[in-house]
Amino acid sequence: MSTVRRWLIAYAVTVVVFTLVDGSWIALVASGVYRAQLGPLLADPFDAVAAIVFYLGYVAGLVHFGVQPLAPDVPLGRRALAGALFGLFTYGTWGLTALAVLRGFPAFVAVTDIAWGVALGALVTTVATVLLRRFGVLATDDRR
Repeated sequence: MSTVRRWLIAYAVTVVVFTLVDGSWIALVASGVYRAQLGPLLADPFDAVAAIVFYLGYVAGLVHFGVQPLAPDVPLGRRALAGALFGLFTYGTWGLTALAVLRGFPAFVAVTDIAWGVALGALVTTVATVLLRRFGVLATDDRR
């Protein structure tokens, strides 16, 4: 399989996993927290284009740094850690920047978002990797 095809399949699988996981989080937890904590700061309606652009880029980063479809022998634990760190850095950038520049931005929202970024990165990377191994896109050698 070509490297481009391997990467595109990994991206497609990761988009699906990400959408299911983060969509559930937003529906069940984040929307309520955001409404309660940010109230009048929230856009109505939200900017779907900006959200889609962010999410497509975020998933590309998860695939490159976490799933690593072009390095099939990387152990699952190292992939999950890389996904968690990617989530920490990306969501941390948002949360800490918001704390630094937005008057009254709640620390609770920043901390919650950062924690979610870590969990999201690790979980999506792990699930996508397991699925890609089952589909034969990635090797299953975890001895290293």
